Amino acid sequence: MEFTPRRILDNALDAVGNTPLIRLDKIAAEQGLKCNLLGKLEFVSAGGSVKDRIAKAMVLAAEKDGKLIPGKSVVIEPTSGNTGIGLAMACAIKGYSVVITMPKKMSLEKEALLRALGAQVIRTPDEEPWDSPRSHIGVACRLQREIEHGIILDQYRNVNNPLAHEYTTGPEIIASVISTPSTHTRPSSMKVDAFVAGAGTGGTITGVSRALKKTHNADCIVVGVDPIGSILAVPNSLNISGEGNSYVVEGIGYDFIPDVLSRDEADVNHWVKTCDEDAFKAVQALMRKEGLLVGGSSGSALSGALTWLKTEQGQKVAGTEGLNVVVLLPDGIRNYMSKEWFLKNAFQTEHSDLATRISGILGQEEIMPVQQANL
Repeated sequence: MEFTPRRILDNALDAVGNTPLIRLDKIAAEQGLKCNLLGKLEFVSAGGSVKDRIAKAMVLAAEKDGKLIPGKSVVIEPTSGNTGIGLAMACAIKGYSVVITMPKKMSLEKEALLRALGAQVIRTPDEEPWDSPRSHIGVACRLQREIEHGIILDQYRNVNNPLAHEYTTGPEIIASVISTPSTHTRPSSMKVDAFVAGAGTGGTITGVSRALKKTHNADCIVVGVDPIGSILAVPNSLNISGEGNSYVVEGIGYDFIPDVLSRDEADVNHWVKTCDEDAFKAVQALMRKEGLLVGGSSGSALSGALTWLKTEQGQKVAGTEGLNVVVLLPDGIRNYMSKEWFLKNAFQTEHSDLATRISGILGQEEIMPVQQANL
């Protein structure tokens, strides 16, 4: 069996990023796509998500600038969870204390992981607007004012957020595409022709877009995915229906526009709105058809990509062999295994000949998981 030797790494921060680009051929075939549908699989990063990249970048930049003082600094961050996990991992390695403020809707798994990494975790009400003193942002700001040597690295404004993706995520995607030869059975344009990603802080889509358009393919089409209830999409008319509604998917969408998100059409060419139902169906497809144990926002990204590929512009891409459409899959199911949507997906029974045969062999009318009775 062939393998590529890897050197011994100094610590877990050296295992951040460098994630694989994987063909989503079964989903593409089911959808009738002729283009190559590719998933950038971020849950294999050391901390489990795309946010590891910005956590590492922000900590290293703050150290270089003298903003973090060993043995004294307390890193405080408002987060949906994944940035907090990345920061808690980095600070565990570096020796800084960490305080994470996080809305109550975010999963118990995220809180457990944060606490396991040594972070203090404060939950805030979901219904509070971002500028409320009781929101996760407001509470973080209060703690920063009152805790000596407290510092907020601020993923919403920190330029190292999009730069981390411009310097790592984007170039990794480009390298994967151009190093994979085009063949008769697997034709390729040898370019990234379209890139699709959900937007939370917006650092990922902004940074990757700049890497793709500046250095690789100026004509690459970049599509942003925003949940119904959020206000990030452009034009603003897309956000009117359902504005302010709650949504279950975590880690994407906001009720304000983060500074690091570029809504310039030169960076993000098109936007698609998605709903929870479509996102979770897409998660199930990624699991059962592609074997990828991804989280809810990955489902949002895929459902957004499939929606865009049905538009007039998207159909031209979808119907062209060899064009490469990359979908950013931000994290894994590790963070959501207690969530109702996942348990319903996992224990949802579908009629099959095999199930009928098993029932016959065991003399039972129906095979039903024990947990299903509680769902």
